Amino acid sequence: MDNFWVSAFWSLVPTVLVGLIFWLVMRSILRADRTERKVYARIEAEERAKLGLDKPVA
Repeated sequence: MDNFWVSAFWSLVPTVLVGLIFWLVMRSILRADRTERKVYARIEAEERAKLGLDKPVA
């Protein structure tokens, strides 16, 4: 019975690791996109303020 649980554990480890790596990569991509959008919006607001334009409608 002991050998069964060891085999079951080692058969699940690769799947869990691939899932964890996928989750970390997707999380970093989404955070980078969110940060880039915030920075772009701030820069756009500064440029609009320099030109004396109104804030964007949408």
